[in-house]
Amino acid sequence: MSPQDIVVLLKIVTYGNAEWYQDQLADTLNISQSEISKSLKRSKFAGLIDVSGKKVFKMALIEFLQYGIKYVFPVQPGGLIRGVPTAHSASPLSNSIVSDEHYVWPYGKGELRGQAITPLYASVVVAVQNDKKLHELLALVDALRVGRAREKEIAIKELKDRIFNNNTNLDKRQLLL
Repeated sequence: MSPQDIVVLLKIVTYGNAEWYQDQLADTLNISQSEISKSLKRSKFAGLIDVSGKKVFKMALIEFLQYGIKYVFPVQPGGLIRGVPTAHSASPLSNSIVSDEHYVWPYGKGELRGQAITPLYASVVVAVQNDKKLHELLALVDALRVGRAREKEIAIKELKDRIFNNNTNLDKRQLLL
């Protein structure tokens, strides 16, 4: 797995049941089409997406994010810098967690000053500018990477709510991991 694989999978989740194409995915994420193709192959091999490369295995993704993301793609907060809010400094966690400590993805045009968090992929900062759903998902993933126990608990609940949104066939008991 590569960090951009998580970005690609989360972007696919934001499409819901809508049809999408690799070139569209590449354009919206500012990732080359060949990298998108390689990412989908890695995700198939890891069991996070079906053989067609179109349907994310949501339970597997949640399990990976909950238990593996902080070990596979760890991050340490850096120095103070201007950037785009992430983790508990971004919505939806910023609505329930109040903190004087902020985390940001470095970005010169950012609206918040905080400790630098390296995004999963460099183009994330540009990709989320017009994509609130993707921004929220990536911020929640960052909360799992750098957050404390309470932040992680809220983040995983919010991720489950967003990833399983519009999935009426899922038994609610399956959401409790």
